[in-house]
Amino acid sequence: MWSLAWPWVLLALPLPFIARRLLSESASLQDAGLRVPQLDAFAVLSHRSETEQLLNWRFWLAAVAWVLLVLAAARPERIGDELDVPVSGRNLMLAVDLSGSMDQKDFELGNRRVDRLTATKAVASDFISRREGDRIGLILFGERAYLQVPLTLDRETVKVLLLEAFIGLAGEKTAIGDAITLAVKRIHDQEVDGSEQVLVLLTDGANTAGEVEPLKAAELAQQVGLRVYTIGIGAEQLEVSSLIGGRRNINPSADLDEETLTGIAEMTGGRYFRAKDTAGLQDIYRLVDELEPVDEPEAGFRPVKSLYYWPLAGAFALAALLAVVSLLQNLAIRWQSRVQADAS
Repeated sequence: MWSLAWPWVLLALPLPFIARRLLSESASLQDAGLRVPQLDAFAVLSHRSETEQLLNWRFWLAAVAWVLLVLAAARPERIGDELDVPVSGRNLMLAVDLSGSMDQKDFELGNRRVDRLTATKAVASDFISRREGDRIGLILFGERAYLQVPLTLDRETVKVLLLEAFIGLAGEKTAIGDAITLAVKRIHDQEVDGSEQVLVLLTDGANTAGEVEPLKAAELAQQVGLRVYTIGIGAEQLEVSSLIGGRRNINPSADLDEETLTGIAEMTGGRYFRAKDTAGLQDIYRLVDELEPVDEPEAGFRPVKSLYYWPLAGAFALAALLAVVSLLQNLAIRWQSRVQADAS
């Protein structure tokens, strides 16, 4: 859709014609004589009709330039289609465990058995895709905690770097407290304008490394308003081969410290979830979506592109053409006068 930002400027269009009407004929003639004293050569009758045609052509060219100039002053613009703008004031950090125990193949994905990290990547990637409008950051932790992606609106980058993570990248042990402390530091460093602060922490074990105890880190998170959702991942039963032959069932999640994870969540106003299989992990991330919903998009925004420079450029081009024509005309008249003077 095309529009004018200042349509009232179009009222200036007839100004030159009104001014021309108001000027008296004698004043116009006197002004013309003072401005162009070299027009004596146009007194020749044989050139009169040609001169009138030239002046008429220049008049209409100037009129078009004036119209374009006024149109540019009215600021023409093109208004695009209405867009939905997602709005969210949430800072969402994801902390993913990369310790050696995440290599346990007790999950299924696409009818094949996979390790815990592979299942986490698949489910968490879908979760990230749904968080349109949120600023998302990624922390990877094992024996140490690393900020892989700072808070950003670029969800694709977060997904790519999550998929590129591998077991053992941050060490074989588990530093849950350091991961929470790192999230607290990033939230504290971030300029917060009343937005929600959320950390989703996924692990399959207990805190076995790091400098900060998990519950102490949870106190720090509580102080800065960081709400922590903890997810304990791992099956409760897994059938494995026995050393003496046959099969036996084991609990691959025996090291999972559910008590500490529950304490972290309750202290910060979050919740603790238990993911025993891929379907359960998907349900947990969907539940987090419900607990921390993405704001509905605001309708009514239309992109506006200003186009004033097109008529303005046209007006300048016509003005330049008129100036060149006047210059060439004056040079021609002087040359003709000089030729006539030399001939006489």
